[in-house]
Amino acid sequence: MKLHKLNHQADNEDIKLNELISQFTKLLNELEKRELPDEIVSSINNDIDEINAVTGTGNELKKQLERRLQKIFKLLEKNLKLVPKNYYRNMWMALGMAVFGLPIGILMGVCWDSMAYLSIGLPIGLVIGLGLGSGMDNKALKEGRQLDLDTNASTHE
Repeated sequence: MKLHKLNHQADNEDIKLNELISQFTKLLNELEKRELPDEIVSSINNDIDEINAVTGTGNELKKQLERRLQKIFKLLEKNLKLVPKNYYRNMWMALGMAVFGLPIGILMGVCWDSMAYLSIGLPIGLVIGLGLGSGMDNKALKEGRQLDLDTNASTHE
């Protein structure tokens, strides 16, 4: 089964819309290089058809593109474990601060009787999260589960 094409073209006026269309097109090009199950292709084609059905190039198209990109990324990650570059790094950066940084900071504050040390735990957690996430990204790359697509502007949690 083959993926449909996105009918919307980049607009010189709207930079954010251009970036979303470019990112969506890159994602489709990257997915065409891989063997995908028919149910995944069908789901992605439904999303593409819904985007193509949007008339105009305003905020509605931007919202649809953002929603559908996030939906496709979640679908790929959940069912095929395919992730974009730096997916785990970005996810674990925040998790590291919350899961490791806050408890470390609280522990330091309690031990030294000053909650000012709470702020020292956050960068420690950030570094731990970056390390864990980067390791998971490298593992995904070695296993061939990483898409050659960087999603620096989008969140996919």
